[in-house]
This record gives sequence, structure tokens and C-alpha cells, in this order.
Amino acid sequence: MEATHLIEMNEGMMISGIILAISFIGIFTETLHGFSRVKVAMLGAGVMLVVGQIYGFYTPEAAFEAVDWNVVFLLAAMMAIVAIMIKSGGFEVMAYNIGKFAKGRQFLMLALIGTAVTVISLLLDNVTTVVIFGPLIILICQKMKVNPIPYLMAAALLSDTGGVATLVGDPPNLMIGSAADIEFMPFLVKMGPIVFVAWIATLFFLRLLFKSELSKKAEGIFDEVLVYKDKGLWNKSLIVLGLMVVLFIIHGQIHWEPWMVAGAGLIALVMLQRHLELDDIMHDVEIPLLMFFIALFMIVGGVEGSQFLEYLGQFIIPFVEKDLLVACIVLMWVAAIMSAAIDNIPFTAAMIPIIGALGPEYQAPLWWCLALGVGMGGNGTHIGSTANVFIVTVSERLAKDTGDPSLAITPYVWAKKGLPVMLLTLVICTIVMYVFFDYYSQPLHPL
Repeated sequence: MEATHLIEMNEGMMISGIILAISFIGIFTETLHGFSRVKVAMLGAGVMLVVGQIYGFYTPEAAFEAVDWNVVFLLAAMMAIVAIMIKSGGFEVMAYNIGKFAKGRQFLMLALIGTAVTVISLLLDNVTTVVIFGPLIILICQKMKVNPIPYLMAAALLSDTGGVATLVGDPPNLMIGSAADIEFMPFLVKMGPIVFVAWIATLFFLRLLFKSELSKKAEGIFDEVLVYKDKGLWNKSLIVLGLMVVLFIIHGQIHWEPWMVAGAGLIALVMLQRHLELDDIMHDVEIPLLMFFIALFMIVGGVEGSQFLEYLGQFIIPFVEKDLLVACIVLMWVAAIMSAAIDNIPFTAAMIPIIGALGPEYQAPLWWCLALGVGMGGNGTHIGSTANVFIVTVSERLAKDTGDPSLAITPYVWAKKGLPVMLLTLVICTIVMYVFFDYYSQPLHPL
């Protein structure tokens, strides 16, 4: 890359950077000040827009264009599809059959639940997957009279790990794929093998971490038959999901964005289920999460408009040019540590324009390492990913309802079990990236 003149810091850049920093600190400390991260992000976006207009680096039109609507519409459509599927009772039947098949063998049940959660999280993002399975795991464990903590943590850890493999498996992947114009199959081909190795290692490491809990024989049995609430709806949903997988695979050839595939699946499902009440479905779509994404994109768009991220990026470029492999591995570990300390979505949003400003010959491995870092790093703490936060909430509710505080997953419990998993998967990803760096450094879009 040829040397270019250095960008000088100006007042607009400095103020946009301050707004970004204050917004992110507010988002990460929501439990301290009591304002939800959605409110903080909305305030940050509003302030960024007003200040940007005053200093001439941001406009309402630019704020609207800064939003990655592909991510927003894809998430909304997938949430609606899941809300429809939940009404069929199919997930409950699936979970019950897993418990029945395991016949009290705890590690087998953990492996089956972990596999089911992971397979579903390849298509439905990991947050949605644990929202479905969290309450079901509690019911299975109460039925089997076993400690639910290993199963709850396995669901979060394995879905966080497995979800990294596909474009739609994790919200940061959606953001990276959309920004870098990576299609479903190229993403799966590059990320699938490395994630599979990390996932297998995580599964067997969980057996070691929860050795004492899993060694006990389950006392409960599954003797009754659980029926679907609406088996026809479940079957229709599976057919639609199958067609969506095909469309995700070929979406580049047919020139459909991923959100169009999800939208088509949603339309097909509501048309096939004639008596479906759309009001009930839309009630289960997490509008606050979508608003958070929109506000976050607007904040980062303002910082990008002020050229502050380009200013920061010019100091990173020499490091990347000097040794791309080391830069990629450092990015992976920094992304993981930051994602463990905070939520991985804001960090991803901040890194995307910095990597995007680099030359195309450097971008590919950095995109892959960013996805691996924020995905695997989410396992490190109880607030590392939205899926983790939900699972902790489920365990706290159970501890309160039963009056047994030992059933709550505390930050210490998570650090004791989740942090070793994060470190293990990062070491694996680092080794694979080092050995196969030529493969991962191939340009995304050959000239």
C-alpha cells in the first residue's frame, strides 16, 4: 500500500470520538446507572446527529444510510419465524425426546442438547436459540432431578461457539458479512472447519469441567408421551426452514440479500398457516434489540463521517503491512478480550470501518479473525454475549423460584467454567490460523 498523507485530528473528530466513548461506556455499564443499553444507544445516536450537523460531518440522510438494514430486517424476520415455530410446541417435543433418549446418562444428554442447540443456532442466531432452549432445559433437568447449571452453560457456550460458523448464526457475523459482502457459502466454507474443531474441543472440555455434576445418575424418567400443539405448523416450519437454507446457499447467484431470504421464508410461513394472528407474532419480535442495532449503526456512522476511525486506522496500517499474520492473531485475541469484558456487538461495529479502510489485500484474514475473536470471546464472561446474559437470567429466576441460591450462575461460576473454554477455543483458532494462514488470507473477491 502506498504511503498517503497523515490525517490531522480536528475538533469534529475529537467530539465524535468522545460521544462514541461515552455511549459505549453507558452501554457497558447499564446495570450500574439503571438506563437500558437501548436508551443509551438512542441518546448517543441523537447527540451524534445534532453535533454532526453543527460541525458539518453528519446529516440525517447519512445517518439513515449508515444503518445496515440488511442486518436489521434479517434479524426481525428470523425472530418472527421463531415466534411462529414456538407456537407449534415442536421445540418442547424435541427437548423431551432428547431427555427420553438419554435415559439418565448425563453427558449423553448434555451432548445431545448441545448438538441440538448448535445445529439450530447455525440458522437461527444463538440468542434466539437459547431463548427457546433455556426454559426447556430447566424443565428437562427438573424432570430428571439433576443440576441444570451444566446444561444451561453448555447451551450458551456451544451455541456461542457453533454460531460463529455461519453468516446468520451470530449477530456480529451478520454485520461482518454485510459490510464485507461475504455470501453464505464462502463464510461457511472458511469458518465451518475451524469452528467444528473448536466446538468438539469445547464439548469434551465441558465433560471435564462438570465432571462431578455429570457423574451422578439421573433419578427422573420420561414415561409419558408429549404431543405437539400444532404438528402441521411444525412440519410447515421445517419445510420453510429447509427451503431457506437452500436460498441462503445460493443467494449470491440469485442476487438476493440474506434479509430477502428470511423475508420470503416469513411470507411463505404466514401464507401456509392461514389462521395465524400476525399481532401475536409481532408481539414476540424484540423491537428494542432492533432499535439498539439501528442506534449503534448511527453512532458508528457519525464517527466514520468525522474521519475519526480513518485517523485511528492510519496508525494500524503500518503494523498490518509489517506482519499480517501477527496483526490478525493480535486482533483475534484483542477482540476476544474486549468481547468478554463487554458485549461483542458494539466492538464489532467499531472495528468494521477500521478494517474496511484497509486495502483489499489485507482485509480477508482480518475479517475472519474478527469473527472468530468476537464469537469465541463471548464465552469468557456472563456478559460476553447476549445469549450468556439470557442464560444467567434464567438461572437466577430458577434460584429465586426454588429458594436455592446454588442454582444461580454467578459471575464467579461463569468465569470458572466459561473463561477456560474461551482460552481453549482461542488457542485452537490461533494454531489453525497459523498453520492455514495462506488459505484464510486469500482475497474475498479476486480481482
